[in-house]
Amino acid sequence: MARDKYSAVWISHSSINDFLQCPRAYFLKNIYKDRSTGNKIQIITPSLSLGSTIHEVIESLSTIPTDTRFNNSLVLKFDQIWENYSGKKGGFKDLAEEHKYKERGKTMLRRVMDHPGPLSNLAVKIKENLPYFWLSEEENIILCGKIDWLEYLKGEDSIHIIDFKTSKKEETNESLQLPIYHLLVARCQKRPVSKASYWYLDFSDTPKEQFLPDVLTTESKLLEIGRKIKLARKLEMFDCPDGRGGCPHCFQLESIIRGAGEMVGEMGHRNTYILEKEIIPEIEDTEDSFII
Repeated sequence: MARDKYSAVWISHSSINDFLQCPRAYFLKNIYKDRSTGNKIQIITPSLSLGSTIHEVIESLSTIPTDTRFNNSLVLKFDQIWENYSGKKGGFKDLAEEHKYKERGKTMLRRVMDHPGPLSNLAVKIKENLPYFWLSEEENIILCGKIDWLEYLKGEDSIHIIDFKTSKKEETNESLQLPIYHLLVARCQKRPVSKASYWYLDFSDTPKEQFLPDVLTTESKLLEIGRKIKLARKLEMFDCPDGRGGCPHCFQLESIIRGAGEMVGEMGHRNTYILEKEIIPEIEDTEDSFII
């Protein structure tokens, strides 16, 4: 098959995670489109709004020279961006809830300003806004992902991958996120990767380094998952493992389709919706959901 990125199956950490958790959730997040607008749908939550704002603030630093990177307050920048998520637009039920999340975000950014660590060093930028490469040209599968930060390690002429976390819990050892980013960075630019870390901004002053499997092992594993996703799309088989009643990963989105939600905005070419809190507890999420 001739390679064609427009007909290819694109996969990312978020879409892979969706598929492994619940194929129905994968369909609703990555394929289904709102009939009224033609856009994909997204449930906006306080956690998602917080993560998106923090990431946007920190990402803006990578284009600023190191000697002036922290001349301006990150908290003031946060306040400006937060306006895009204030009130219902950010999934907040009331001012008290919004204030709690907003103050939590400011605390994280004060931590970064007090302990900039790798953010005070040179950063590498991959030229594509959304880095991607052909996981398999023959099978028309593309891997993509937006990486938070690439620290340049001058002494080794190598790269340190950093992913910022705004949730209160740590990633498990089974997470594919950093292995996926490792593979993307290895394929999308010339410098080797020395290490990869999560930085838990809610409770840690420094990034926490993680073990990285060999890129060929990761590539093989992802291709296997990519083939399953491609087959599911071809056969249009996206069943929830919990049956017709749904699971925590697809139930909220099913509620939106049934008309239970309220559309409050648009983000990343997706219509954003909110649900009544009583329908189901929030699952913490990040901006990564907007990649595809």
